[in-house]
Amino acid sequence: MRKLTIAGLAVSTALAVAACQGKSPRPTCPVGQTCLEVGLDVEPATLDPHRANLVSESWVIGDLMTGLTTDGPDGAPVPGGASAWETSPDGLTWTFHLRRDARWSDGQAVTADDYVFGLQHVLDPKIASIYAYLAYVIKGAKPISEGRAPAASLGARALGPYTLQLTLEHPAPYLPELTKHQSFYPAPRHVVEKYGDGWVAPGRYVSNGPYKLVSWRLGDHIALAKNPDFYDAAHVCIDRVDYFATPDAISAERRVQRGELDITNSFQSNRIDRLRKVMPAYLHTHTELATAYLSFNTRDVAPLKDVRVRRALSEAIDRDFLTAKLTRAGQVPAYAFVPPGTADYPSGARTPWAAEAFVQRQVEARALLAQAGYTAGHPLRLEIKTTTNSESLLLVQAIQADWRAIGVEASLVQNDGPVAFAAYANRDYQVGFMSWIADFNDPMTFLGVLKSDTGAQNYGDYKNPAYDALLAAADNQPDATRRGQILARAEQLMLDDEAMATVYFNVARALVNPRVTGWVDNPENFHRTRWLCVRKSPSVQ
Repeated sequence: MRKLTIAGLAVSTALAVAACQGKSPRPTCPVGQTCLEVGLDVEPATLDPHRANLVSESWVIGDLMTGLTTDGPDGAPVPGGASAWETSPDGLTWTFHLRRDARWSDGQAVTADDYVFGLQHVLDPKIASIYAYLAYVIKGAKPISEGRAPAASLGARALGPYTLQLTLEHPAPYLPELTKHQSFYPAPRHVVEKYGDGWVAPGRYVSNGPYKLVSWRLGDHIALAKNPDFYDAAHVCIDRVDYFATPDAISAERRVQRGELDITNSFQSNRIDRLRKVMPAYLHTHTELATAYLSFNTRDVAPLKDVRVRRALSEAIDRDFLTAKLTRAGQVPAYAFVPPGTADYPSGARTPWAAEAFVQRQVEARALLAQAGYTAGHPLRLEIKTTTNSESLLLVQAIQADWRAIGVEASLVQNDGPVAFAAYANRDYQVGFMSWIADFNDPMTFLGVLKSDTGAQNYGDYKNPAYDALLAAADNQPDATRRGQILARAEQLMLDDEAMATVYFNVARALVNPRVTGWVDNPENFHRTRWLCVRKSPSVQ
């Protein structure tokens, strides 16, 4: 999932920087209220659901906004703004019945027009949403996003104030998974048209979810308060939630241990043995639908256009060492992109050299580089870009050493998260280290990223008409088993092309104070505050 986009950062910065003050240890919780303090590993760049791209942004926006469906306690889709829906026999027409008691946080009714407007907003070429491609499942969406058709031609219609009809380009039985993603959230037309991009500022932000935005002190925290106009407000336990940007994982860990934070959405993998001894009751690790990988800029970096070079670089990575000796939190070496456990997907796709011993792979990598013209006298020189995350640096340093062993000279560049991912989107990189985390539980959330028309998130600009054709065939295959087999063929083709260097399948890692109840570990790693509560008893150490 979710990479980071810089779009909207300037707006949010201008709105928040003036209020930026020193970080407080823990805000005082008003008497009689229940409060939750959450640490995020990256500062959000925007709270606009149609510009958001980062996991930390999704955490906050998922508390503010609700789609037609929403994440249940276990991450599975449950009714959200729509209380019910039905599908036509051919799977192309979906009719959603909206809740008549749903309100925006300013008291105005949430109507079908708000969902239509939200989809038009995410597809607006001026917005340039990095996630616009997810909406291409709706009839007419792609030409709108590309500026070739008017917004009104979209296959999304308000049949009445509380009835929404979506007409699809092809059957998509996973649509309830998609509609819980922020790219399908409604937008308050009456606010967006009044303030434009500035509608996301505190004091203007209008939400339809369980919480409303109170303040955003850039570099400190984002404060949310319970939304009394939310349709299920009576069952929301926590009155206030504060999100703190805590990019230093060890600092975040210590803040949880001191009781300053109740939750941190990550921790440094190689500290897991310590955490098992010191904070066992706080520790949550579980299989996640996420893959860490290296992206190759095949558009602008001449050596990386050569499949022999890409294969050599991928073969030379000692994934067993990285996972067993460096991360140590349960990560598994990855020789494919789609993680095990993804719904309706067969296993089997693997890089063609996956079964070979590492020593043999090193021999092959050197030979491939020599065939491509890179020798000791003419070494391949590359730059690896990553974020300032300490764990990422540790891993890319190990990869740098692996590449040095086959004669590749790699330099390292670290940027803050927003800067790094903006560079990836703008192709201002050679090799980038990143992770893709599932937006929804379906193989298409991984494989769709590599379609030639995906746009910015296809960071390496992978293009293969045969791959695109297989994905299109899968889209039009109603049988889930056959669809999975077609997608597996597509993945194998992409792996044979060495479109990326997959490194490991990730595990979700969180520290959660035992006072917090309602937390359910799940492969999609979605944990909406509306399902949580906090016991009044002292923290368990």
